[in-house]
Amino acid sequence: MIRSDLTVEDARAGMKALAPSIEGYARLIVRTGAHVKPGQEVVVQAPVEAAPFARTLTAQAYEAGAGHVTVIWGDDALTRLEYENVETAYFETVPEWKRVQLDSLAEAGACFIFLEGSDPSALVGIDPAKPAAAGKARNMQCRRFRRGLDYNINPWCIAGVPTAAWAERVFPGIPGEVAVYRLWGAVLSAARADGEDPESSWELHNATFEKNLRFLNEHHFKELRYRAGNGTDFSVGLTDRHLWAGGCCETPDGHSFFPNMPTEEVFTSPDCETTEGIVYSAIPLIHHGNKVDRFWMRFEKGSVVDFGAEQGYETLRSILDTDEGARRLGEVALISKNTPIRESETLFYSTLYDENASCHLALGIGFAECYEGGYDMTVEELREHGVNSSSTHVDFMIGTDDLNITGVCDDGIEVPVFVNGQWGWE
Repeated sequence: MIRSDLTVEDARAGMKALAPSIEGYARLIVRTGAHVKPGQEVVVQAPVEAAPFARTLTAQAYEAGAGHVTVIWGDDALTRLEYENVETAYFETVPEWKRVQLDSLAEAGACFIFLEGSDPSALVGIDPAKPAAAGKARNMQCRRFRRGLDYNINPWCIAGVPTAAWAERVFPGIPGEVAVYRLWGAVLSAARADGEDPESSWELHNATFEKNLRFLNEHHFKELRYRAGNGTDFSVGLTDRHLWAGGCCETPDGHSFFPNMPTEEVFTSPDCETTEGIVYSAIPLIHHGNKVDRFWMRFEKGSVVDFGAEQGYETLRSILDTDEGARRLGEVALISKNTPIRESETLFYSTLYDENASCHLALGIGFAECYEGGYDMTVEELREHGVNSSSTHVDFMIGTDDLNITGVCDDGIEVPVFVNGQWGWE
């Protein structure tokens, strides 16, 4: 744990000491996260502020045998200028060159590494309809790219890389270099990359997923019932051929990879027609830079029929109005409160981290891998079997310290799954 009373000089010395761990983190993302194969095209999407780490990661990709690395840069300031000065209608269509770029890379069998380090405040005050339109267009119009990720055809990995703007939001009121150093410590710890052998740590970490997955898949619950002291009281049905997933994923041809670093969740796609009741948030949702806090949603017959938020109501409404499927659940994820991210008591202002601190749900598209035979089905066929279809997927956190989850078996027997925010057997 990095001290909170550091000077800038302490932080500079600390960053030098962290250099081997940061290089090891890049190696972990390449070899365990994306699991780059010899000769494979690697696509890295990164914020320009993270250029030094992107270069380190690129070097690690070539060392792992990558055939070629394509880096696609992002810039929060330029993105904001675009949203401020361009009409919403522009964002409803993806320019042809962008479609060709992403689709051709996916079709060529590339793996994708997404480095997350955006300024959580970058789009504050921007009409949420604009980034929502851009996201919907990309997900609907870059078809081969989206199918490659949604169906795990292309290996992919999202991992965090600290930037000054992000660090200063997580650790406000201290010098920027100190905040970046502290955030690097938190990121490395959350990703289990701060030890001597991160790759072995991830092998052990994956074994815990296998235990929880075995329990859930053997019970094959027909329904989960959630109760918490904040008012959460709802149930969600599971499909007849649902599968729980988590930890290591595989492409249809057996290529293993970890989509998220860090990850603590096991998840499945529910029957999107069955959710009933009310659910309250436990942790703020940061969506396109806008904060949604202290919010709730009421479901009937699987769809959100009412909602509210003390902060970020319009952003929440823009999510729900994306399309019909955006009002239904595509994911239920279970995460114990006994995890490094939750125990750090740090709000990262990043869904990649904050979702791994809490049981969560997701509005929008479900997962083909979470339905038996799903990889061989179309989106339309999956929807007929209860797996949600949408152009969006937005996680929101509901796991409180007193959350209880009960699994209901086909014969009506009820089994405690979570008791007071943790697995029933912890």
